[in-house]
Order: sequence, then structure tokens, then C-alpha cells
Amino acid sequence: MTQTASRPGTGALKPLPLDVEAIRADFPILSRTVRDGKKLVYLDSGATSQKPRSVLDAEREFYERYNAAPHRGAHALAEEATGHYEAARATIGAFIGAPEREIVFTRNSTESINLVAYALSNAATAKDPAFREYAVGQGDEIVVSEMEHHANLVPWQQLCERTGATLRWLGLTDDGRLDLSDLATVVNERTKLVAITQQSNILGTINPLGEIIARAREVGALVLVDGAQSVPHQPVDVTELGADFLVFSGHKMLGPTGIGVLWGRYEVLDKLPPFMTGGSMIEVVRMEGSTFAAPPQRFEAGVPMTAQAIGLAAAVEYLQALGMDRVEEHEKLLTGYALEKLAEIPGVTVIGPQDTVARGGAISFTVEGIHPHDVGQVLDDHGIAVRVGHHCAWPVVRRYGVPATTRATFYVHTGYDDIDALADGIRAAQKFFGTV
Repeated sequence: MTQTASRPGTGALKPLPLDVEAIRADFPILSRTVRDGKKLVYLDSGATSQKPRSVLDAEREFYERYNAAPHRGAHALAEEATGHYEAARATIGAFIGAPEREIVFTRNSTESINLVAYALSNAATAKDPAFREYAVGQGDEIVVSEMEHHANLVPWQQLCERTGATLRWLGLTDDGRLDLSDLATVVNERTKLVAITQQSNILGTINPLGEIIARAREVGALVLVDGAQSVPHQPVDVTELGADFLVFSGHKMLGPTGIGVLWGRYEVLDKLPPFMTGGSMIEVVRMEGSTFAAPPQRFEAGVPMTAQAIGLAAAVEYLQALGMDRVEEHEKLLTGYALEKLAEIPGVTVIGPQDTVARGGAISFTVEGIHPHDVGQVLDDHGIAVRVGHHCAWPVVRRYGVPATTRATFYVHTGYDDIDALADGIRAAQKFFGTV
């Protein structure tokens, strides 16, 4: 059944593009109750998404039928495990328009970013001169933004500490957008890399990457895009993106935990030294020294996360069956509805863009007179799961002068009824704490 809803004086809302009830039936966890039998309303997909049955089945099938270490052994199970693992790489690559040789499996977006950051500093001491092209050192600059998740900030801070490079950043406007007024100054001839999120995990802002990437290209800088909050929610094609790296996490896009992706342009990956060393990533090993395999194997030391990669491929297939254009439109309608519902509640302030223009389905808000953690507790008592805190984006909450926020994030199984429950829960919190 396609969900519709109505608002007083405005008539019926536009039907949601996705059949919410049919999708919910695919997620076993959504049928459970919490807090003394209350229906679970899951509005925390931005932290981690729930998993459809097809993903759970894909992982289970691996362990039950062909559990073995890929690229090791000549027996039947090893051959089957290798085939499924590499098929998963191809499926995930196709999802973002990339050839499989440009897909590196990691544990998550955080590890993907650290891989690039350490490769850039390792380049400075690489014995092989072919690995020194992208070395970062004193006099170089790395550019980020003030809205970055800690995962796309702290690794670059540490890179600068290791190498003597300088960290610079783009600020934020009062309405939660990137301030690009000094883009040409911040991104300059000393810039070696620009690391920027495509969609903010706390503000919901979708950034104008085209303008930023174009400026980076003018000065010869590499570009890394944090797609942890965009790849699960909108169509992303790396050939159109124009960046050098894209990172995302499986657990935020219906896939398993413990699996992430680093996409890199092959000509760039091929010139980077490894992040970790050991088995599987080598070409030749002698006691006097070793040489390394070509990408992506160069960056996948040790036995890989095989079941998780296969599960992520199943998640990709699930999203492809829904259609990413429809997923994006679904969340845009939900976001617009949520912004309007929250605007109707006195004392609620949304931190970030107030409309759906270049905005995704992450809404952070404060409630006057109530700490965000207390808001979250009351919502939890009503069966509504949200995130509270600084959302691993401490500079953002400081920028807007709040100690923390309550954040609701939406996904394919979210319906208008979930938004209504959220609004009712906020009003219950206000009543409980006597602020209305």
C-alpha cells in the first residue's frame, strides 16, 4: 500500500513513490516491539540502517554453502568463495558506475579515508619512486569543511601532524550551507587534496560538489568525496562526480556492518603505496624486501570480509530493484513533510536548511527548554529510535551554539506515519517536561 497523508487546510499529500508497507515486510526487525510492547519507529538510519531479509540470507548462504578464504587454495569452496567475492565487487562497482578494479573493500568509510590519508603520508618515505607522486609534506595544504563528520576531519588533522602540512577549511553559513565565498582562496596552488562530504550527516545539506571539484582541478588537487550519507540515498555515478576518491559504508545502505568501499580512479590508486601490508597484497616477497600487487589487491591485506561483501552486493541489488531515483524522491517528500510538521510545534528549531532544496533526509533539531538527550529518552519511551548528541560533527554544533541536537533520519521503510509519530513524541516530551 502506498502511503498518503493529509494536513489540515492543504488536502492530501503526494503519495510516496515506494510501497512502505511492502518494504517493511522485508525487514524482520521492523516487526518487533520495544519498551513494553510499543511499535518500533526506526528513525536512525543515518547511524546504521536495518537489513532486509535478502541481505541476511546472502550472508547466511555464504557461511552455509561456500565458506572459504578467497584467493587462497585450489579446492572447490575456495574457488566458489573467490567467485562470489569478486562478483560482489563487480555488482557494487556497477552501482556507482565504476569498473571493478577501482573498488577497494575496507571495513567502513572511516577506514577508507584513513587508507588514503596514510597512503599520502607513506608516499613521502616510499622506496619506490613510483609511489612518491602524491606525497604530502611541509608547505602543502589539505582542505576540508566545517560540516565534516569526524571521520573526514580527524584523519586529515593527523596527516598534517605527521607531515607538517596545513589543514584549511570552508566555513558554514547561518542557514547550514557551505560558505564558498572564499573558495578560490582556501583551495589554492598549495592544496594537495580536498576532502568534502556530499551530504552532511547532521545538517542534511547536499553540497555543490561541481563547483568545489572544478576549483580543485584548476589547482591540480586531488578530491575525496565522503559519500556515507549520499550513496545510500541518491543516485551517484563516479564518472559524473568527477572526483578521485569516493567512500561509503555498507551498514548505512541496508548492508552488513564491517564492510566499506573506497572507490578510486585507477591511475591514482596505482600510484599510491599500501596502507597495510601482509598477505594477499603482495607481488613478490623476499627476505630483502617485497613488491606489491596492483590495485585493488594492494589495499586489501589479509583475508577479506567475504560474507560482508556478498551481503553488501545483495543490499545493492535490493536498492537497484527499488530504483535510486525513487529512493531519492521518497526521502525528499518525507523530509518536506517532516520540516512542515516540526515547524508546527512551538519551541522546535531545525539546525540546517529549512526546505528541501539540496537537502537530504537528516533533520537535526532542538526543543526549547529540553536537553536533546532528554528529548531522545522520551521518544525512546514511545518506541521512536532517533540519535542524540553531536553526531560525530562537534564543530557543527559549536558553530550553531547548541550543546547537541536530536536527529531523525529516514530511509526506504520510513512513511508519513513515522513522521507523525515523531511529532507526537516531541509534543509528549514538551508535556512531560512542562515546557508548553
